[in-house]
Amino acid sequence: MSGQHIRITPSILSADRENIVSEIAKIAEVSDLIHLDIMDNRFVPNQTWNLAEAQAIISASPTLIDAHLMVEDVDTLAIEYAIAGSGSVTIHAEAALDINKTLRGIRSHGARAGLAVKPGTPIENYLEFSDLVDMFLIMTVEPGFGGQKFMSEMMEKVRLTRKSIGDRPIWLQVDGGISIDTIAIAREAGADTFVAGSAVFNSPEPSVMVEMLRHRASAV
Repeated sequence: MSGQHIRITPSILSADRENIVSEIAKIAEVSDLIHLDIMDNRFVPNQTWNLAEAQAIISASPTLIDAHLMVEDVDTLAIEYAIAGSGSVTIHAEAALDINKTLRGIRSHGARAGLAVKPGTPIENYLEFSDLVDMFLIMTVEPGFGGQKFMSEMMEKVRLTRKSIGDRPIWLQVDGGISIDTIAIAREAGADTFVAGSAVFNSPEPSVMVEMLRHRASAV
């Protein structure tokens, strides 16, 4: 696995929502990006931040935001999140009406473009978009809630995506159930970018946990 840079992107879904700025400050210096889960209670059965709230978080964060849009109107909203200054904007293949146009739109506003698939969605159907994406996201839980059990059966999908990416500079992210116990499994399968929420913010020292996760993944 040498030659691939390891990225840890803590999800603030598991942070103290009333003190998001101070929660981000705990892990900003040791994180590659801050993962912001946007849910609309329609595409997934949960609701988090609206666009205005997210814009405030993006503006206040000292570390670039990795916006993960789990929403129905993703073709329009993705552009808004790119314009707002997100470092990366990920759309779900299952929600997008025009994947090609939306990925191009995200990039045109200076953000990295990501394409995500749920556990039940074959990645093979979307590898054709490799020239338009900066990151593929393989969900390792059903999207909607934090604290779920890691789905190890998704590792074959990760391996397939890694093989398809080859030497291209496309990040391969996994999201769901990532912890000290599971990050090595995902790393071995080929992931290089890891979302961790509960493992980080349920830890007594979130920044130390981020570094521990990085060290664990780097050892594979």
